[in-house]
Amino acid sequence: MLDVLITHWNYFIVVFLMMIGLFIVISSMNLVKKLVGLNLFQTSVFLFYISLGKISGGTAPIIVAKADAPILYSNPLPHVLILTAIVVGVATTALGLALVLRIKASFDSIEEDAILSEKRNIRRRSLL
Repeated sequence: MLDVLITHWNYFIVVFLMMIGLFIVISSMNLVKKLVGLNLFQTSVFLFYISLGKISGGTAPIIVAKADAPILYSNPLPHVLILTAIVVGVATTALGLALVLRIKASFDSIEEDAILSEKRNIRRRSLL
């Protein structure tokens, strides 16, 4: 059991970060804290994919003219996909923060329960 913990420590860290991010998203009513939880969850997924792409003893996939022994190559595709996902993640985080600013201007709060009660009050006033 200890051998599994030592050899696969990165996967346990990924699961730990993922659960912390999920807990923040579920338990928090603050929209900025929810965005932080989503970013933590997203980062744990990035670490998971990078961990899958790493091969111990692997090298960059560059063809060598004369190779005496077979060469073990690492797959660069997961790393390239994660670079793209990081850029998309930064853009969606910026959009989320801009929406939080707009919600703050409209409802004068970033707490989810205050926003929902204000929306209920607006709906009640429109029905009367």
